[in-house]
Amino acid sequence: MNKINTKILTLFKAYTAKEINEKQFVELQKWINQSTENKQLFSKYLLYYKRSRRVTFYDSLNKELAWSKVISQLSPPLLQPVKKQGVTKKTYWKYAIAASVITIISLSIFLNIKSINSTPVIVNNKIESRSNKATLTLEDGSEITLEKGKTSIIKNATSNGKEIIYQPIANKQISYNYLTIPRGGEYKIILPDSTIVWLNSESQLKYPINFTEGKPRQVELVYGEAYFDVSPSTAHNGSKFKVYNNGQEVEVLGTEFNIKTYKDETNIYTTLVEGKVSIKTDKQNRLLEPGEQSNLDIISNHISISKVNIRQETSWKDGLYIFKGKSLKEIMITLSRWYNIEVIFEEKSLEDARFTGALNKNQNIVDMLNDIKNFGAINNFEINNKTITLK
Repeated sequence: MNKINTKILTLFKAYTAKEINEKQFVELQKWINQSTENKQLFSKYLLYYKRSRRVTFYDSLNKELAWSKVISQLSPPLLQPVKKQGVTKKTYWKYAIAASVITIISLSIFLNIKSINSTPVIVNNKIESRSNKATLTLEDGSEITLEKGKTSIIKNATSNGKEIIYQPIANKQISYNYLTIPRGGEYKIILPDSTIVWLNSESQLKYPINFTEGKPRQVELVYGEAYFDVSPSTAHNGSKFKVYNNGQEVEVLGTEFNIKTYKDETNIYTTLVEGKVSIKTDKQNRLLEPGEQSNLDIISNHISISKVNIRQETSWKDGLYIFKGKSLKEIMITLSRWYNIEVIFEEKSLEDARFTGALNKNQNIVDMLNDIKNFGAINNFEINNKTITLK
């Protein structure tokens, strides 16, 4: 930032405060377009600004977030069953916000949850927790395995085993790469325009290895879940950023958002963290505001929009799963992708038990299942290789 003079910094501040006039805006654009270094400095400044705003934003959120913060600091984080008979939601949150490990234990007694003393059956446990791994498919179809501890250099990209970073190149011919994340993996990619994408387990992104200046920047989330921090269009001559996936087009100007579109689900969820995006299909065009989530029903091709807890929807990229009132079946679907496991419900009624709480993605699966078992939602569990049976 020391390469920016006072005058330019004043323009930066006016831009982010939305107080910039037309003359200043033209001057700022002219400076940005002078060099690649200026574009990168402007992008970095916006990134710092957004991060500082996010801290303030989170601090101003309601009691639900306060609760999320409390439980996320527990070691290990815990799940709790949702309200039982005779306990109102209001009362439950009153207890939850003030939770500590001791009060959580007390609450479980208050809720009259039975204690189960049966011992889990664990046979040849091969379940591992998170790791950075991905498969990069180049334009000629060849594949490169990216994984923790391994450095790879490919054309205009470098991977350190945790992320792959592309550098812009002067080439008008467009060619595409695919980054595929297996179950049990995650990876980060920085595209040639400095847009950052976090990819969750069982996801695939198709993208060009270089963007053409002045033309729309287009990528495709083929399937899975991804969090986008888009480099602003002002740093790319107004070039918009578009994400395609399964009949949906998301058009942005410079913002942060999350898209979830798994192959075994019939809904596409887009959650806007900051900025503004439009959600398009061949029948509808809807705008999203920060804190809103669109739900595209693929079967009916209908888009609905609702308010959501941003932290709850995007915490996966920060190493945490936060659930509020989710069924055990929904929770186990998420965990099956993360731990690369198969889950069997021996008793079907268990699928509907609901929980609120947070789980650390680094937590051992046995400890996690013991938490659920200790709250009486299941009688016992069995692990055989990579299959978990809930009883």
